Amino acid sequence: MRIALLTESGALDASGETRPWCDRLVRGLTGHEFEIYTLARGPEGAPYRGRTVRTAPLYGELPAPLMWRPERRRARARGRLARRRFAACFADLVAGFVTVRAPGARAAEEAGGGAFPGASAGAGEERREDQADRFAAGLHGLAELARAQGRLPGLLRSEQAVRLLEAACRAPGAPRAAHGARVADLLAVTEELERALRPLSLDWYGDAPGSAYAFGAGDVPAGGGLAAVDLCHAATGGPAALPGLLAKRFFGTPLLLTEYGVRLREHYLARAGARLSAPVRSLLGAFETALAAETYAQAALVVPGTAHTRRWQERCGADRERLRTIHPGMDAGGFTAVPDAVADHSTTLVWTGTVEPAKDLVCLLHAFARVHRAEPAATLRIVGAPGTGPEDAAYLAHCRALAAQLFPDEAADACSAGDNPVSFEEIGGPEAPRPQDAYAAGAVLVLSSVAEGFPRSLVEAMLSGRATVSTDVGAVCEVIGGTGLVVPPRNPRALADACLALLRDPGRRARLGAAARARALELFTVEQNVAAFRGIYLELMSRTPCRPAVGAPLGQGGAPRLFARPAEAHVPGRWAAVRGTGQPAPPTGRTPSWADPGPDPDGDGARRVDPPPAESERLPTTSPARPQPAEAATARPQPAQPAAAGTAAGADRQRGARP
Repeated sequence: MRIALLTESGALDASGETRPWCDRLVRGLTGHEFEIYTLARGPEGAPYRGRTVRTAPLYGELPAPLMWRPERRRARARGRLARRRFAACFADLVAGFVTVRAPGARAAEEAGGGAFPGASAGAGEERREDQADRFAAGLHGLAELARAQGRLPGLLRSEQAVRLLEAACRAPGAPRAAHGARVADLLAVTEELERALRPLSLDWYGDAPGSAYAFGAGDVPAGGGLAAVDLCHAATGGPAALPGLLAKRFFGTPLLLTEYGVRLREHYLARAGARLSAPVRSLLGAFETALAAETYAQAALVVPGTAHTRRWQERCGADRERLRTIHPGMDAGGFTAVPDAVADHSTTLVWTGTVEPAKDLVCLLHAFARVHRAEPAATLRIVGAPGTGPEDAAYLAHCRALAAQLFPDEAADACSAGDNPVSFEEIGGPEAPRPQDAYAAGAVLVLSSVAEGFPRSLVEAMLSGRATVSTDVGAVCEVIGGTGLVVPPRNPRALADACLALLRDPGRRARLGAAARARALELFTVEQNVAAFRGIYLELMSRTPCRPAVGAPLGQGGAPRLFARPAEAHVPGRWAAVRGTGQPAPPTGRTPSWADPGPDPDGDGARRVDPPPAESERLPTTSPARPQPAEAATARPQPAQPAAAGTAAGADRQRGARP
């Protein structure tokens, strides 16, 4: 099966699982042929080294198409028609997400802090469906325009697009924030729309003759592009899923969508902290919500990574019957169960992860102050580096200062050096060269986050057989499943009480750690993840109707003619020779001369395929025939002997000579 894996490098991902998961999927399902298509948000190199990757930038400018002078004159003549067609399609697209909120917009508004004010509460479900249909019509209309003329990037940044967007913002039913949009806001929104819709103008589809960004008439790129794949698998939502939507629209290719993080929620949270005006946040949020609803509606199956993500997808319009939850897989080979006695101290708490405000280390430090007062021998190890955000380094410095204030260095006696019970370390240091070493050096792992996607550090601790104390956020309860203690977020007292309960009960720690490791090995391994996707692929192919390949003959009614191309045409390698000519055979994928379809005498669309000549017609008689018994008159059917492509014996059998 040929699978197009649609990815986006540099995209938001709460779990950080998308890129390694894609690589493990490609390496694990060796029985399928993967073609990787990546949208790059920055000038970083393409992932998946050693594999064929098609990369398209979501930054900078697309290269201008090269045209001869006669083509330029024809392009000017088509320009007026293209602008009129663009105006109609872009007006439908904008009206589909500006005038009325798409399904699930209220959930996005709650996550974005009210950045998406909506339409009147009396808007009915029928009107919502009508607006969704209008958004889809505009989106596919722009895709058709891009395939036909390739002028979409320039038109999306034109003055015409700005005026159409302004008219939609001033129309009745538009969000209140959009009514006050200025020219700078409209320019910023059209620029973001051009980047988000850039996949419509790419040359990944391989069947668009006449397109300025596609291949010439009659040409098909190496591998056939998305027109020749059996399944499009989008590893995330947003612009990365757009090529899959177009492949389904143009070629009937089924689309599979996987989301290990709530993409829409992540966009709203990111834009809430960015320095954007209210009209820009409102319009971009409405567009992303409508695009997510259209993707969920068109996908054959939607695969969330957690039940938390699944609930968001349902609120955004995904059909519950087409949802399959598959947990992310992690490599459990490097993690072994560490007995509690191996830990340096039975009163050590460990926190691991990326230091950022969402991890709420301030709450953890205040909770440990209570633990330290009750158990003076308790220590806390914070193992992690600051994130890439502009405020993450300052947050780490603030946590260090708070730890120094809450826990001044104290010595056991007058002859000992003072020490702080809280230490800040990084993975790779002398104390914790690997994550496994950090988990082995503590008795209890603590997670104090206020926002969490898929908690990787929690799963790693479970694989190490460690008892855990976590806050009830994201998919924590789904991952823990009763093998650890869960407390409310932003509650230092509850967090401290749970930590003390486990530190004072070694037997309970051991039981919870063993149960946690068994649960992690059952649900969160790479083998489980790969096997689940193998079943998903087979399920989709089993219910997908037969599609003609690129250039395949069709029968009556436009349906593919079964057995029009014999199986011999797909034998890998090259045929040694064509029967009766002595000439080299055509390359792989071409039908041998003796297997070419014959005429259609009945006119029913089923052509006759002449069988190869009989053995008596092909083999010369070199010795007198001996008398045969009467039983030989009825010859038994002999099993066919397939010839290996490229071997001398196989070539002789194809020419009709004896080996």
